[in-house]
Amino acid sequence: MRYSVVGLGKLGASMAAAIASRGFEVVGVDVVQSSVDKVNASLAPVQETNLQDLIAANRERLRATTNHADAILNSDITFVIVPTPSDERGAFTLQYAQWAFKEIGKALANKQGYHLVVLTSTVLPGSTRFGLLPILEQESGKRCGRDFGLCYSPEFIALGSVIRDFLNPDFTLIGEFDERSGSVLEQAYAAILTNSPACKRMTLENAELAKISVNTYVTMKISFANMLADLCERIPGGDVDVVTDAIGADSRIGRKYLTGALGYGGPCFPRDNVALSFLARELGTTADLAETTDSRNRALSEAVLKRIQPHIAQGSTVAVLGLAYKPMSVVVEESQGIFIAQAISRAGARVVAYDPLAADSARSVLPEVVILDSLADCLAQADVVLVTTPDPVFLALTAEDILGGKDKVTVIDFWRILDEALSGQPTINYVPIGRGDGDPALGAILAALWTRQDVLVAEPNRSSAVAIDAGQVR
Repeated sequence: MRYSVVGLGKLGASMAAAIASRGFEVVGVDVVQSSVDKVNASLAPVQETNLQDLIAANRERLRATTNHADAILNSDITFVIVPTPSDERGAFTLQYAQWAFKEIGKALANKQGYHLVVLTSTVLPGSTRFGLLPILEQESGKRCGRDFGLCYSPEFIALGSVIRDFLNPDFTLIGEFDERSGSVLEQAYAAILTNSPACKRMTLENAELAKISVNTYVTMKISFANMLADLCERIPGGDVDVVTDAIGADSRIGRKYLTGALGYGGPCFPRDNVALSFLARELGTTADLAETTDSRNRALSEAVLKRIQPHIAQGSTVAVLGLAYKPMSVVVEESQGIFIAQAISRAGARVVAYDPLAADSARSVLPEVVILDSLADCLAQADVVLVTTPDPVFLALTAEDILGGKDKVTVIDFWRILDEALSGQPTINYVPIGRGDGDPALGAILAALWTRQDVLVAEPNRSSAVAIDAGQVR
């Protein structure tokens, strides 16, 4: 099999390089000439873990072009992974996919033999069959199923680990126009992927719904863990890590994405809940869980500000460590660190910030914040330090690094990654979010629940209840 990949962004370029690394010829397609030129010069067109090394190592099997016909005529399977941005309704638009499918259709008109087109971009149910398939048939003058195949097969990857996730997925999801289309793609995955994952084949619409459902479920799980973290802070000795570690041992729940900390962000998670809610409304129903998850996540930065304000004195400088939406990423889209920095700055504090990779990306959206290129310089100015991502660079910090000669520093650790290094340090006020302290007021609230003067106790095997004095209960 020979492959083509339409779209050389973070996902498409990584997919093309990964497929080439498995010994296959790959042609990448993009409308941006500079991206094409970089690939042809064995350079990564975007920043992604191991992408540069993989492109350089497979230069004989990987090339790029701006010509769709060149790519289609010199491949057997085409993956289309172009942007599907959200519109004002919250739906995913198809404008880039429609243009790509138009060009692919024109190329198919001049191709002999069967060709499989695979849409990988995230879309809503009905998009592939009703929004894109007619374009292929109209432009090619051919019939899907007879002359060419069509599948919807999204990838379940995370920025920063795209190549690893693509080659080693938990499962592959194939929405197929017909049995032949699905079989060709399943056989292709069997040759490309390194871990022999389960393959789930279904209709186009079921696959489109399954993709967006995975992300909405994961975000619901994240929000649930964050709710537990908030509750644990209000209970004497409460510890969200202890609680989530226990419930995560239940096979029905699992430990992944169950770390109570900050909200989710990035280019996918936030918009998928909105899109699912839009779909539900259009279908005459509701997606209340998705809507609640989204609204809670969007309100989190203001809730965090209220939580940490008592630790920020007038005139103090607050350092925000972590501006990307996740560790080891340059992406700041929907980043909780960005939201928190903005909220603190609006409240009147001076804010400095540092991120190992995302400093340049953050400067364009945080003009009111001083973003430094040195972690040491950032810490040297800070009276209060906020750890907003569990980046390995921050995990290595010591009390000496944070103090930098100052008499006292407050560290608010949303991920609790510095517990071992900072707990018990007399010159550091360490505040691990998601843990209750020894505040007597917390115990008083719980005690008041169970020491009211009039308690109704139902006697065994009787429907009536009697009032007893709480002082008699031990």
